[in-house]
Amino acid sequence: MTRTNAVTPIRGALKNDSTLQGSVQDGLAAVENPHKKYFSTEIRADFADSLEIDRNLRPGREQENRWDYLLGHAPSGEVIAVEPHSASQGEISTVIRKRTAAREQLREHLRDGARIAKWLWVASGKVHFVATEKVKLQLDQNGIEFVGAAVMAKHLPTAPSSAAAAPREPGKRKR
Repeated sequence: MTRTNAVTPIRGALKNDSTLQGSVQDGLAAVENPHKKYFSTEIRADFADSLEIDRNLRPGREQENRWDYLLGHAPSGEVIAVEPHSASQGEISTVIRKRTAAREQLREHLRDGARIAKWLWVASGKVHFVATEKVKLQLDQNGIEFVGAAVMAKHLPTAPSSAAAAPREPGKRKR
């Protein structure tokens, strides 16, 4: 396993003593190969790190719902959560329960103030529900965005603007 000393979004969000720190991998390495197709090829290089939370949080929680992945989005510095899951009407409540469980399961691992910027649900097969206003509202109320067949650039947090991100030198004025 290649390990980097750089602070990437997920590594920075986890407490230093979190048991999950050692399972964070660079890029999309923690994402199972069949699941990588759920990420548009144009955005794959934008992820600094990844963590499969389903497998890593399973011990002792075998009967609980678990979310699949955390991904560190390098351009924004944000952590997003992605759940590949079948997209049918009957699975909406399951995905909502998974997010609720994941937030509780991650609580002991995240630093104070750390947050998951987006919770994305990607269809792991054909979509068998109509994205009606009622479904959208139900997901919105639970902080989940349904993205369809793949996560695209439009689903990711926006990068901070270079003017806002670049620190100014003290005493220097703009001309």
